[in-house]
Amino acid sequence: MSSTIQALPTEVVYLITAGEVIDSLASVVRELIENSLDAGATRIVISVWAQQWRVRVADNGCGMNLDDLQQAASAHSTSKIRSCADLWQINSLGFRGEALHSLTTLADLEILSRPANSSSGGFRVVYGYGGEPVVVEAAAIAPGTIVTISNLFGNCSTRRQGMPSSAIQMKAVQASIYQIALCHPHVTWQVWQNDREWFTLSPAATTGKLLPQILHQVKQGDLQELKLELSNPNKALNLVIGLPDRCHRHRPDWVRVAINGRMVKSPELEQTIFTGFHRTLPRDRYPICFLHLYISPDQINWNRNPAKTEIYLNELSYWQEQISSAIEQALRIDSVNIKEAVHTTRVSKLIKAAEEKGGYHVNRPNPNDENKTPNSSLLTPNSLKAVAQVSNTYIVVEHQNGMWLVEQHIAHERVLYEQLCDNWQLIPVEPAIILYQLSPAQVSQLQRINIDIEPFGEQLWAVRNVPALLQQRDDCAEAILELSWGGDLQTAQVAVACRSAIRNGTPLTLPEMQTLLDDWQRTRNPRTCPHGRPIYLSLEESALARFFRRNWVIGKSHGI
Repeated sequence: MSSTIQALPTEVVYLITAGEVIDSLASVVRELIENSLDAGATRIVISVWAQQWRVRVADNGCGMNLDDLQQAASAHSTSKIRSCADLWQINSLGFRGEALHSLTTLADLEILSRPANSSSGGFRVVYGYGGEPVVVEAAAIAPGTIVTISNLFGNCSTRRQGMPSSAIQMKAVQASIYQIALCHPHVTWQVWQNDREWFTLSPAATTGKLLPQILHQVKQGDLQELKLELSNPNKALNLVIGLPDRCHRHRPDWVRVAINGRMVKSPELEQTIFTGFHRTLPRDRYPICFLHLYISPDQINWNRNPAKTEIYLNELSYWQEQISSAIEQALRIDSVNIKEAVHTTRVSKLIKAAEEKGGYHVNRPNPNDENKTPNSSLLTPNSLKAVAQVSNTYIVVEHQNGMWLVEQHIAHERVLYEQLCDNWQLIPVEPAIILYQLSPAQVSQLQRINIDIEPFGEQLWAVRNVPALLQQRDDCAEAILELSWGGDLQTAQVAVACRSAIRNGTPLTLPEMQTLLDDWQRTRNPRTCPHGRPIYLSLEESALARFFRRNWVIGKSHGI
């Protein structure tokens, strides 16, 4: 009986490999761009004709000589690695040597290239099926490389029929370019669609400065960027976050993780980011965050799938700890980031309202408290100094670059919430608090958050302990009833903090305001309350100067 197991023909092997590497127009663009970046390109021009199944990528990279051009599309040929050991020292975006060869089995491939140091011009090579050069000729070309893919999937009609519409494919192309650009902000990107310029990304010094070109609704002042060189010289972390009091998303679609220049999928690291923003955003809102880790190559195994978006990462718990710490640091308000840009839209509305009303009604603190005001000479560069209270609700705060308005209730709510998270304490109460007509679900909920509750008669329940902050409050019974309506322990902590915080309309002395400011400034997430509401409004000195026209020159005769 003859064997039913046989070796696959070479052309079938090539098609299987090609189908793993090249599955769409976007994957073609991605593979060609990665080759350009590996060649050191700082300017990349991408042209796509989706309906013609054609892509061209031109770059100003180092180029290839004739020998390299003739080998470029051969099976499993690459300049990136030489041995098994090199798989653990990968510093390039490409390394498998499959992309160009795969393209020759699925499309027509043409490459023009000229090395940067060549004085004899460049060459044009057209490749046949399997990557063999069929046309080799001299070509007039600037240093760099131009790769043209035509008739993609021309030999796989069923593949074309199963593809999404051209519009959907172009969205995928755009998303792929954006992802790569975020990892390489120094590069100029010019993208054409059907012979018309589609979009351009200008080079930026950092990813944070590039991001507003991609997310147009986000302004530079909405972002905080943090770069950390870690103790190990081969490790670094770059974090760009949307400040939670200024920008967020309706969907969890803008938490991105990159490692060593390539965007990756890492559910564990993404969840660490979401956890870092917990109780800083409004309900059903999600953060904007781009995280780029620079890791020693021997700590990563890229050889997991053809797209190289899934990896095996060593020291996962170490990186989770570093990411949590970096997010906490980026969310703080201190002397480093106190000069941040103002809330432009909100400030302009406030100044417009001030122009119409003609003044502010400021409640000055008790004159007897003036003597208790800290000496202004003690004000350090990152101090916040309480000046006054407006409408018994807002604290006017002075700092070295202008003034803030801080909403006292939600600032205190943030302080109390973090204290409760750090030290959730239930204390006995005597006599017990009696509640009436609780449902079984309400009783179960109170027991879930460790409230000691027991029957006390028909439709009566006795509560024997309460959160420490609620003990002295007159509305303690109402607060316990509120906690019975559901949610986890953190939800209960938010409810207790909200009910226990200083209420708006409460007059405060200057020392009381200053104490609140000091406590608030030390919190881990001072920008928003646990419900996600912004705590302060910034009025920078430069904005005030523009409003009062201090840039006007009236004339020397006026003594100005």
